[in-house]
Amino acid sequence: MLALLLVPLALPFAAPPLARRALDRLAPARALWILTGCALALAGSCAAALGALVLTGLLKLPLFAALGELIHPLRTPSDLLVLPAAALATGALALSAGTLGRSALRQFGAFRTARTQAGRRPAAGDLCVVESPHPDAYALPGRPHRIVVTTAMLRSLGAAEREALFAHERAHNRAGHHYFLGVAELAAHCHPALRAVRADIRFAAERAADEDAARAVGDRGLTARAIARAALAGSATPSVRPDFAPAATTGPVPRRVTALLAPGRPRASRGIAVALAVGALLSTGAATTALVGVHHQVEVAQGEEHG
Repeated sequence: MLALLLVPLALPFAAPPLARRALDRLAPARALWILTGCALALAGSCAAALGALVLTGLLKLPLFAALGELIHPLRTPSDLLVLPAAALATGALALSAGTLGRSALRQFGAFRTARTQAGRRPAAGDLCVVESPHPDAYALPGRPHRIVVTTAMLRSLGAAEREALFAHERAHNRAGHHYFLGVAELAAHCHPALRAVRADIRFAAERAADEDAARAVGDRGLTARAIARAALAGSATPSVRPDFAPAATTGPVPRRVTALLAPGRPRASRGIAVALAVGALLSTGAATTALVGVHHQVEVAQGEEHG
């Protein structure tokens, strides 16, 4: 059982190199879906495995064994393995919960501030212009969706570049990219290896919006120029937007501009997608099997089943 619980804890380390290859070989929108789904599966499996380790360790203690109505000792490997593993799992879960809670509070505060700020300004359709000396623009989720842009950002771009920037932000809202970014943030707090995947998911979301914007304005060069100038204008500006509010100025902008100016056809590779899916399925399967095994051992210890 312990060996199975190690699988969901180890497999996420294989995700970052596969994610980088997926970005090179798959269309941005497809890569976004695949990476987000795999990150969610790996994160959930990791959390389940840690929870199973914590439960197993607790039920080895007399107090919790009594609370669990165990009439027989829980059958596990040596306590010299189980109890330290359970202690480490408890620490890992507590650390993840703490960092996730702090991040959630910070993100909620930033989102509320951004919505309040946008609500104070008259909107032209989905566009909300905020008076500010700091260049910034981003897609703000909520009801209704908003594209928030500061007056300083508008002054930094030409008319055609503004339209390309707005098309980019509208693509984010239309595709619901804030959900993908939210999942990426959650996964990053479940396993340290998934922090790199979070950055890849953000990049995939920006690339998908770049391509949508280029199709909308019909000019890849114009889109690349708008993104580059917006990023340059806002590079020294500390933004108050929440991390799940996507913006054209985030991510490795030079890499995105290069992809727009010298588009290469994605080298369709089912192997990368299959490898990511297999890893997610193995992790989920191992965690599920281990949880079923723990549940069976608990029932045996409670006298409800025979081992």
